[in-house]
Amino acid sequence: MLAEDIDGVQQKFATFLNFKNLKSCLKEAILLDYYVSGFLWARDMDFSVMQYSKFMTLLHTSLHNLKALHMSLKDSLQWLGEVMAEIGPAHVQKHGKWSIFDIKQANAITDYLKISLFQHYKLYEFLFYSTREEIVIGTEQIVEVVKSSGGLFPNPLEEGISFDIYSTFIEPPPILDTEMKGLDQEQGPTESQPAASTSESDVLAGFTIEDIKSVLAQVTDDILIGIQAEINEKLQTQEEAFNARIEKLKKA
Repeated sequence: MLAEDIDGVQQKFATFLNFKNLKSCLKEAILLDYYVSGFLWARDMDFSVMQYSKFMTLLHTSLHNLKALHMSLKDSLQWLGEVMAEIGPAHVQKHGKWSIFDIKQANAITDYLKISLFQHYKLYEFLFYSTREEIVIGTEQIVEVVKSSGGLFPNPLEEGISFDIYSTFIEPPPILDTEMKGLDQEQGPTESQPAASTSESDVLAGFTIEDIKSVLAQVTDDILIGIQAEINEKLQTQEEAFNARIEKLKKA
């Protein structure tokens, strides 16, 4: 992989990590970018093969602490500090695991992890812990339309297609009698409305405006006289009731 270009490195890592949905899965694409970026950075640092292995192990362990152990950012930084503290001449004999890096390389590794993982720690937490809905962006359907009889090709035989397609696109079924009756009923009232309006206009044709006013005045007077008589009767009844109560109070 040291001699591969960027595309080759991505392909190797995708095969090794068994990522098969890179074009549709955001999680796989982010993780692939995480490992490929780390590998290319290590190649620019001219690490040895052993240093490559240890550095990639450090990348994987840092991500594993977040994904599986649910380490917070503070705990991850503390863990990285403990690992980096093992690097140095005083710890060569005691901790041979990380002694392959010198102090300068250890500082560079720490700076890289800060800008790659720890700077986007919340985003990686969201990537691993938050559930996401699968949204269908679009679908593609191919519909073949039957050509008209005036085209270059003849109409398809009735025996060669299903009845649903034939009845829907080629020969629509005739309108039923019930539908025709419904249409007649809907059209009936609309046609009778002009006749009714003409008959009403004919009834009022023999009267003048003065005749109509006099009839309306007479009807209004009759209604008002009846209402006034009813009101007077009720007032008289209430007056008699009040007078009776007053007489009772005087006698008491």
